[in-house]
Amino acid sequence: MLEELQNNIELVAIVVVAILIVAFVIYKISTKKPTEEIIEDELEKETEEKAHVEDEYDEQQETAQEELVTQEEKAPEEPKDLMEEEPQGMGSEEGDFGVIEEEVKEEEIPETKTFQKRDVPPHGKITKESFQDFSGKRILLAEDNLINQKVILGLLADSGIEVVVANDGAEALSILQNDSNFIVILMDAHMPNIDGFEATRRIRATPEYDHIVVVALSGDTASDDIRKMTEAGMSEHLEKPLKMDALYDILYAYSGDSEEEVSDDEDIVNVVSTRELDGDKGLEICGGDEAFYHEILSEFLQTYSDSDQRLISMLENNDLKKADKLLLDIIGVSANIGAVKLHNVATYIKDSLSDDTEKSYLTLIQQYQHHLKILLEDIKEYQK
Repeated sequence: MLEELQNNIELVAIVVVAILIVAFVIYKISTKKPTEEIIEDELEKETEEKAHVEDEYDEQQETAQEELVTQEEKAPEEPKDLMEEEPQGMGSEEGDFGVIEEEVKEEEIPETKTFQKRDVPPHGKITKESFQDFSGKRILLAEDNLINQKVILGLLADSGIEVVVANDGAEALSILQNDSNFIVILMDAHMPNIDGFEATRRIRATPEYDHIVVVALSGDTASDDIRKMTEAGMSEHLEKPLKMDALYDILYAYSGDSEEEVSDDEDIVNVVSTRELDGDKGLEICGGDEAFYHEILSEFLQTYSDSDQRLISMLENNDLKKADKLLLDIIGVSANIGAVKLHNVATYIKDSLSDDTEKSYLTLIQQYQHHLKILLEDIKEYQK
């Protein structure tokens, strides 16, 4: 009996232990789930808070950006110069032949200076001797083309006018630093190193040069080109090829010493014109000095006899800037000697440089070769 009781007690103990174990397991399970849920809830809450902080930061950034854009829109624009500067180096030539240049920060346009100017009375044909009216005056000539230099120097030879020559704008400015005793500067608009526009702006910005009139020398005749010259501070414009009457009128208007009568001399030598050479026109530009005209024709032979081959090489290599520069020189020089047909075809070629599609200049160059060949023959025949 005692043994049976003992067995029952052990059984009860086992059952109690089993119940306790089951109860413990149930307790653990019941406590674990809320803990995991709490952790998950905490993580979710942190994620939401982080997202909220990021949203607030993004909103602040957007607000700051909007305020910056608003301030930029309200800020007044800086005044822009109307004057467009030209690339430098080789010299900024007339005509851009279709090249789109980078926008350059432009300098402030100098204040336009007004000079006292005399009215020029009516007069007859002006000759070389007419320029003796300005004997003792001094002129600064800024011109890079040697033949154009020689034409002007020859025209004013024996007039008593002293002409100082600068080969570019930089040289002209250097001369003025040491000697500013000039009544007029004849300024080629397109030169290497410093062009005529920039040189004039610097001159007009220097009070010590306020007594000097700057006169543009250029083949540009379009209203926009004239506007650029005026904005740079150039008071007058002389078209290439230079006409004696126009130069005389400029010197008379700004010399202002006396009211002497304008010279009136109709005498001029006549030269028979050839197939390509209008000798009368060339001689007129040279002031009726036939010996000087022969000298200029010789210079043309030496300098431009191979110009067709140089042009062909430049065009075939697509070096349009150099071709434009050479054509600009030929246009001016051919007009000076009276080579009208060569002048015209050179002008057509220069204008066609902007034609990248058709490249009509490759055809026009054949016409240039034809007229140049005959012109060279005519000059040699005339020089005999």
